[in-house]
Amino acid sequence: MHFDRRTQRALREAGLDADAIADASDRVAELVAEDADRLRDFFADDGPYHSDMELAHSTSETQEHPTADVDLFTHGSDLRGYLSLDGWGVPVEGGRVLRTAERDDGDERPVLVELSLGGTIHDRVRFARDPEEL
Repeated sequence: MHFDRRTQRALREAGLDADAIADASDRVAELVAEDADRLRDFFADDGPYHSDMELAHSTSETQEHPTADVDLFTHGSDLRGYLSLDGWGVPVEGGRVLRTAERDDGDERPVLVELSLGGTIHDRVRFARDPEEL
């Protein structure tokens, strides 16, 4: 079960039985895994990538990263991993797709994503392939 006790209680009070709560918990885990796959797809191609990350040595509102690679794993409702950018890296503590666009083949692809970064960043950072998406 990926819901804490308070959430489980609230769901019971809202009328869900134990099986429905377990089903909802399983669905949350599925959605997190789907988001992880979509985030991996976003970072799978060669750079550059653009972000709204605040960097100490830059006055620019957007940053260009020639390379980026993400290694993600999921456990229940948690999405964690590591982001490597231009020879340095930072832990990933969460993430989501903010905007998608349709590809030529009809599939949706992420064009704007957000990662919650730990370590030296401790912030939510948006990434896009096109700086205009930020």
